[in-house]
Amino acid sequence: MPAREEWVFDKPGVYLQKGFSPPRRDPFETGVPVFIGRCRTNTDKEADKVHRLTLWSHFPQYVGKTYQECILGYAVRGFFQNGGTRCYVIVVPDVNPSTLQTALDRAAKFHSIDLVCVPELGEHRATAVEMQQMIVAHCDDAGGQFAILDSWRNDEPAKVAKVWSDIDGTNGALYYPWVYVRNFEEQRSAETRILVPPCGHVAGVYARTDDARGVHKAPANETLEGVLSLERHVTHVRHEIKPIPSRVNCIRSFPGRGIRVWGARTLSASDAWTYVNVRRIFLTAIRWLEWHMKWIVFEPNDARLWAEIESQLHQYFLKLYRQGALQGASPQEAYYVRCNAQTNPRDVIESGQVVAEVGLAASVPFEFVVVRLIYGASGVSISGPTRPEQNE
Repeated sequence: MPAREEWVFDKPGVYLQKGFSPPRRDPFETGVPVFIGRCRTNTDKEADKVHRLTLWSHFPQYVGKTYQECILGYAVRGFFQNGGTRCYVIVVPDVNPSTLQTALDRAAKFHSIDLVCVPELGEHRATAVEMQQMIVAHCDDAGGQFAILDSWRNDEPAKVAKVWSDIDGTNGALYYPWVYVRNFEEQRSAETRILVPPCGHVAGVYARTDDARGVHKAPANETLEGVLSLERHVTHVRHEIKPIPSRVNCIRSFPGRGIRVWGARTLSASDAWTYVNVRRIFLTAIRWLEWHMKWIVFEPNDARLWAEIESQLHQYFLKLYRQGALQGASPQEAYYVRCNAQTNPRDVIESGQVVAEVGLAASVPFEFVVVRLIYGASGVSISGPTRPEQNE
């Protein structure tokens, strides 16, 4: 039904048009996290809402007033301090597997979200690791979201290694150690600083890097703003030799250079998905496809549709190549897209899916990472990666 319009005569030669226009669609963005945690909300009804914030001042205004133990508030403040511009906040009465799953299900409905942060996971380590596994599994299932996880407070390197090994998934990264920040109640407390998990500050670094360079730039070697000190100082020797796995991303203090994120590796054991930026290139491609190509639903699954999908994907990856996200002397060396009868045999068509194969020479490593993008009734999903020769 078209929007209803009404023309009102006001003055000679002047007409005022009033009408009901479709709601404005949010722009496609990256570096937009959802924060899940506890807070003393302004009213009981606030706990039932998904809050969208674009300024730190919106948190006390719309979510709840800050207080010394408000870990959720410290994470959101750290996000905005480090260059974040938009986030979502879901307040839960308590952080446990049941309430967390409910919050994650609600977050899945917001296609603007591409990062997930849960800064407070309770007092029991085993339950906390279970919930971190839930978060990563949610991101793997959601198809376009990435988890920023924290180590456990006061952990020795060996225990951090144990947390890393206990979590299985591709769409997540683990950061260590915790950080000291300014206390919300420093004027009324003997302690002017408090120890908090770093995920909110790191999410701000993701957003800042995305805005300045794009998702192809690793969110590493970047200064953490709003951080006073570190729970534990990780030296180069300890980082490389002691039992911290190379895929745990350390936060380090450098004389004259400040406190920086020093690492950009995922939880994945797959060499193809070692780097956060490489994984997020593909995740962002999934979100972009779902954002811009909803029209393919119910279209005839034939050569005309395949050609249109190839054309759209070529345009998207050519833009990435021109931004420096992909390596190669020419676009042909940087990526390829294949959506044809070969990728869509009869059994695929009859299953109601459309399969496009994409190979990208991401900035690290300099080799093709090949995946299949599968269009189905539930959206777009990734199958792979596989080596190119396996698809000949």
